[in-house]
Amino acid sequence: MGATQKGTIDAANKAAAISKLREKGINPREIEESKSLLHMEVSLGSKKVKTQDFVIYCRQFATLIRAGVSLVEATDILAKQATSKPLKKALEAVEEDIRSGIPFSDAVRKHPKAFPELFVNMMRSGEATGNIDDTLERLANSYEKSFRLIKKVQSTLTYPAMLLVMILVVVFFMLIFIVPTFVESFESMDAELPTLTVWTVALGDWLRQYWWFPIGALAIGVVVFQYLYRNNEQFHYTVHYLMLKMPIFGPLLQKSAIARLTRNLSSLFSSAVPILQALTISQKVSGNPVVGKVVLDARSSLERGSSLTEPLEKSWIFPPMVTSMTRIGESTGSLDYMLEKIADFYEEEVERTVDTLKSLIEPLMIVILAGAVGLIVAAIFLPMFSLYENM
Repeated sequence: MGATQKGTIDAANKAAAISKLREKGINPREIEESKSLLHMEVSLGSKKVKTQDFVIYCRQFATLIRAGVSLVEATDILAKQATSKPLKKALEAVEEDIRSGIPFSDAVRKHPKAFPELFVNMMRSGEATGNIDDTLERLANSYEKSFRLIKKVQSTLTYPAMLLVMILVVVFFMLIFIVPTFVESFESMDAELPTLTVWTVALGDWLRQYWWFPIGALAIGVVVFQYLYRNNEQFHYTVHYLMLKMPIFGPLLQKSAIARLTRNLSSLFSSAVPILQALTISQKVSGNPVVGKVVLDARSSLERGSSLTEPLEKSWIFPPMVTSMTRIGESTGSLDYMLEKIADFYEEEVERTVDTLKSLIEPLMIVILAGAVGLIVAAIFLPMFSLYENM
């Protein structure tokens, strides 16, 4: 008979702790959750799994299942090697559930911050049809393409914003530190300052005295914007509507939204998810309330016995090519294939648009920077020319 031992072990719950101990050949008599601060993780609520971590997990999971590894073994392997703590905890809990006989889709459904609704419903459909490996392959491809698309759009929007911040920093520095040194020299010579110089000096003086005002106003504006964006549906909708209407970046966001929606719908239809349920899921994961509203209208149209295409044709968001191909897909019973082709087309369009915008944004920002700095330099040198003329 072995000696009694005491110790601690990291596990998601008591059942997971017992399972880990038995794997090591230890039969526990009593299990208690530690209340010590040394073993307690400090967290502000349940953290959401990052999109990048989930995309990697989805691809690895699909590869393991395709190689013939069981769901339980694949989940155990991915839980042990997961670098994301929220994902690791979720996978450990899922493993315990499926070991106890709970279906995989029901197990992952308990963790909405780790597993998106699209993933849960497609896995449920895959379990029902017995095509889990094909379903996971579609999911992995869909998430990888969507993630790559989102990153491209984000980088395109972030680049000009960063350049604009740099331009403002350079202009503020010149107004606050460079301009005053020249103005003191002009005043000592009793030089008459041109209007441009007077305005530039006045702006620099105001910024030196009230530098906190624009910074504070910006900070308050950001906080108020975030609060309204997260808590006010009408404001949230209006922001996305205005973004889609922007002259340069609006078409890019529109193409990205269409590609994301059609990719998700195609994946759901291919996995035999019922069309009404697929539309509900796609509306929730569309990432754009303007597009989501049209999807809800399409769902209502189908419930009334009308076609899916009719609400799309009435919306300015979807070009004629999208509605025409959707109508053909409906009439021929190949809607999943048509939606996949639409997604492929618009993903390529987004990539081409991103490359074009990146090639145009840099010289445009250089022109803006040159113009702003040029005005300040002109404000400095105009009085010098006047002095030389009077000498």
